[in-house]
This record gives sequence, C-alpha cells and structure tokens, in this order.
Amino acid sequence: MKKVLSVLILMTFITFPAAAATFQGGVSEQGAGNSSRIVDKKTGEGVGGARIDLPKQHYTTKTDQNGFFELDTSINGPSIMSVKKENYKPFSMTINEKTIEAPIVVGIEKSNATDIALDSNMYHLGDDSFSDLSANAGEFRLQAIGPFYSKRFTLKNLNLAKPVYLVIGSIIGIDTAMARSMGQNKIPNAFASPPEVYFNGNKVSEIQLNGDGQRIKLPSNLIKKNQVNEITIKTGRNLMQTAYIDYDDIEFMNLIIENGD
Repeated sequence: MKKVLSVLILMTFITFPAAAATFQGGVSEQGAGNSSRIVDKKTGEGVGGARIDLPKQHYTTKTDQNGFFELDTSINGPSIMSVKKENYKPFSMTINEKTIEAPIVVGIEKSNATDIALDSNMYHLGDDSFSDLSANAGEFRLQAIGPFYSKRFTLKNLNLAKPVYLVIGSIIGIDTAMARSMGQNKIPNAFASPPEVYFNGNKVSEIQLNGDGQRIKLPSNLIKKNQVNEITIKTGRNLMQTAYIDYDDIEFMNLIIENGD
C-alpha cells in the first residue's frame, strides 16, 4: 500500500544496560550474561549451531557450541531476525539498534510431534506501491507475490481434544485504523482494511496489529484430519482510495501449526 507500514510492537522490547533481555515467543524478560545467546526455552542451555538470519541485511551467522553469537552488521531501524535449528520451532522477532545495545538471549522451543512448520520463508504481499515515508518501508526487501498467499498441507497425528493454532512468527506493514491508534504508523489520513486469514475457504481471523508470535485458533469443525488443508492470507486495501484497488504492502515470516494449549 502507498502509505503503510508499521513497527512491530506486540512484542515489547526492553533494553537492559547491564544485563541481557530474554525473548521467548512474544514475551521479554530480564536475563543474565554479557553476550547474545540462543538457549533452549525449557532448559536454559545454549543451543549450538543455530542459524540466525537478518533478511534485510542479507546477513547470516551461526551460534557457537555454547549458543553464543554476534551480529556483525549494522542495524538501522526495525529488522526481522529469524532463528532456525533442527528439532526446534522456527522463531522470528523484530529487533532494532536499541534492542541490541545490550546482549539479547533468545529462548527457542523444541518442536512437538504434532507441530508442522508450514513455511519459514519471508513473503511480501501487496502491489509494491508504497511511500518511502511509510514506517518500515526500508524493511521491505522482496517483490510482492500479489495480494494473497496460500499453502496446502496435510494434518496428521492431531489430538483434536486440544486446540490447533496457526502461528505467524512475524508480520509487518499492517496499516489498520487500530494499528494507527496504537502508534504503529504515522500516516495521518489513510488506513487499510485488516489482512484476513482463511482456513479451508472460511475466514477465521482478521489481523489488526503488527507483531511477533501471533496465534490464530483454527475451528475444529473445519479441520480435515489426514487430508489436505489450506491456509490463505489476504492483505488489506487502502480504504481511502476508491479510484482503484490499492493493496496494503505487508511482509510476514514463519508459519507454524501448533496442536496444544
């Protein structure tokens, strides 16, 4: 969208001048240590060989055998950082230059047998038409694939007695009226309809705010166990533009199906 983009604020970023900040699935809390580190969320032990990507900077590094790492690249403004490690759920969060003034400790969670990592790539929805003054415009690095994204997958080994969630690791660019009221963008005279999430052809959610680790419950009556299911994410439209369709440019990363409380 021409006048969109926003800062991810659902996850609260806290900078501790003398200690690290621990980030775990949308929660930040004071940690300990003097170096940035990837740890197991449950045990607190360092996770060696975890891959860390900053797509905006085209930067990749890995943790050492004890889980420590350095971000040897400049960060100007909000940037999505992803963490990947075999047998762990893909994780992403938004960092900025203030976040890394002190070391950060990221807690990642082991995958369950019923978890499905649908897609760990970053995608850009919209029409590639947005203002350079839009919040996070500099974060966009990909060409838009169009106004929607779809993914087909088979759901196996589900326990339907427990809830099933779609988890969106990180999403930016949403320019709804609610996002504007929360200070997620500075565009005074425009706002967009929210992105919509569809499951097997039925709308199950609207995403009003930008953020990390957003969980969307999938209705059990729509789930096709041991059959092909489909998730579709549609971007919003600029509601102030009536002469033509002006799609809201958004980006998201990491889609996971979780089965449990």
